[in-house]
Amino acid sequence: MAQIPQLKILTEREIAAIHDASMMILLDTGIMVHHEEILELLGQSGAKVNQASNIATIPEQLVMDCIARAGKQFVLHGRDKTAAAARFGYGDLVLMSSPGQYMWVDTEIGRRRPATVQDAKNAICLGDALENITIVGSMAQPEEVSEKTRDVFLTAELVKGTTKPTRCWVRNGATARYIIEIYRTIAGGEEALRSRPMVEAFLEPISPLQMPHDGLDIVKEFARAGQPVSIGPMAMTSATAPGTLAGTLAQENAEILAGVVIAQLLAPGIPITYGGIPHVMDPRTGICSFGSPEQGLMAIAMTQMGRHYGFPVYINVGLTDAKTLDSQAGAEKGTTMMLGAMAGADTFGHAGICGTDHAASLEWLIADDEIMAYVKRIMQGFDINPETLATDVVQQVGPAGNFLAQDHTVHHFRRELWIPDATWTRDAWDTWETQGATSMARRIHSEARRILKEHSVEPLEDGLAEEIDNIVTAAQRELN
Repeated sequence: MAQIPQLKILTEREIAAIHDASMMILLDTGIMVHHEEILELLGQSGAKVNQASNIATIPEQLVMDCIARAGKQFVLHGRDKTAAAARFGYGDLVLMSSPGQYMWVDTEIGRRRPATVQDAKNAICLGDALENITIVGSMAQPEEVSEKTRDVFLTAELVKGTTKPTRCWVRNGATARYIIEIYRTIAGGEEALRSRPMVEAFLEPISPLQMPHDGLDIVKEFARAGQPVSIGPMAMTSATAPGTLAGTLAQENAEILAGVVIAQLLAPGIPITYGGIPHVMDPRTGICSFGSPEQGLMAIAMTQMGRHYGFPVYINVGLTDAKTLDSQAGAEKGTTMMLGAMAGADTFGHAGICGTDHAASLEWLIADDEIMAYVKRIMQGFDINPETLATDVVQQVGPAGNFLAQDHTVHHFRRELWIPDATWTRDAWDTWETQGATSMARRIHSEARRILKEHSVEPLEDGLAEEIDNIVTAAQRELN
């Protein structure tokens, strides 16, 4: 197999320099922890805690002990035990649709609007159908549902609407308990969920150098239920991180490693995803950029840092600042997705987002699915051996012949060549014109409508949907 070379931007010396800078930040500056119980736990474990400022300074030995203790591989399962799962730390490319956006790009009316419950249901159905979406997110944050229990409601819709692993944004520790109960019900009990994890907690340290109370409560619930933890601060160069990429990487790494320490103190050995997802602030607008070239550079570097510690890595690539499916979107999404895959990252996020978290849409989700299919084919490489070199076939055909009718061609071309679906065009110009001279965006729109019309989601077992709905009702009764 011709190997795709792993892309690197940092030397071993530079990796060590970033690590050392992060250790200095954790020991000298420290991290502000907005959670009394976690602060106490850090103090008991060797960190120095200032109760007045809520700042904990963490020694390198504690950090390295927790890195060594953490799980480095795990699998997230869907409710169908025979279906494909999401594997982290195994070299797979895992693509997740967005856990939820507040606005929705409605291509029928040509503008943004607030997301609805029906948008979420459509997105879940589409995520279930698309081959390259490994983990299905709710994509929408519908206003019709109270924010106090929206995550519980969406989790229920997810497990009812797809057989794949699922994810939505979790509000706090109180809702996390109901969400875990939904997954326990689907898995068949506490030990079944622990042995076959179904969902990953997401902790987002708030840059610079803060750990949020609600986020830590969520990690407590998920980690103690045996579910893996993903840690991903969004440090932003020139705004919530230094104005240099190196400084941003050092701070981001320090924030992630502080999260690793906390997760391991709560649940020793719990698997971790290293979420290296820094961004840059556009100096003209002051807005976070999702599609900058620096995004790709930092994604490669963060992948190297995460791999240095042995973790599976989540990076923010395959994103764009564009507002329509145009050449800017294609350039930013395709370039950064390819860079991340070649760097060796495990998961990329999130699919279905328009612009810098400006909205979500079904069309953007299909576009991301197609880009991932393209990237996967490149990462697959190709074989070089006597059979594929085919010198005997060349000799048989000879000069001025053709290979169309050769058994060798029939046997190999489907494995060698990626054949795109209807959203792409390779037609002759006249054929393309006859078929309506459509853009890819238009063809994707038609494909979304076709899938929603034709795709059938495997239903839950009898009685299980009612159990899930009862959990949602209980959460709404207690928390709304």
